[in-house]
Amino acid sequence: MSSEPSTSTTPVNNASPGPARKPYTGSCHCGAVRYIVYLTLPLQQLNLSDPPSATDPPQVVYRCNCTTCQKTGVLHLRLRSAPDDFALLAPLGPLSELADYSCFAGDLHWLFCRACGVRCFTFMGRGEIVEGVLPGYNTTPAKHPDREHDSDVNRGNEGVMKYWHPVKEGWSEKRSAGSYLSVNALTLDAGQPGIDLPGWTEKKLVMYIDCLEAGDGKKGERTYERPFPGGCY
Repeated sequence: MSSEPSTSTTPVNNASPGPARKPYTGSCHCGAVRYIVYLTLPLQQLNLSDPPSATDPPQVVYRCNCTTCQKTGVLHLRLRSAPDDFALLAPLGPLSELADYSCFAGDLHWLFCRACGVRCFTFMGRGEIVEGVLPGYNTTPAKHPDREHDSDVNRGNEGVMKYWHPVKEGWSEKRSAGSYLSVNALTLDAGQPGIDLPGWTEKKLVMYIDCLEAGDGKKGERTYERPFPGGCY
């Protein structure tokens, strides 16, 4: 007896899901520093022939070849709007409760955990403690698999949380304007869908920026191909 072919009318969609903005968790090794960052994934390459936009800054992951980033091991994750896309859950007073390091011009705070030494983000500007709902995170709080003591101590009624973030008034994603926040992508918690650090490098989604000039007169040049002299993958 021959079988009849399926006549199901259910449509099959094999297309990959498009970019979507969602919350992701990050932390230092000991868990004293915990944050939420809103990312639009999957990650996309930028068109490097277009100059950086001042009104619509892109989300970008990059490595530069400056001595500070190389020595501290930072994989930069720059957000579209740090006041909207970054929420520090602990500690709530980063500039006083975290250890700090500055160099060269001294304008950036290379903050790191006093207990484990991990650098989760670098900051310049004004910050504030606010209370509000963090969409997506409040309904499905994530916890680090290696730390049973994690708890949302700042969570209030109806999902309202207390957190620290950059002040939005006067904020611009430009260091020259006195505003800067770079998340260290290496501190994003592992195992979250869409967070694929090896894949980002293998697929050439990590940008490389020449911040040293290395004697070739090309300081500020950008590429997705390979690191500039003094840098690393």
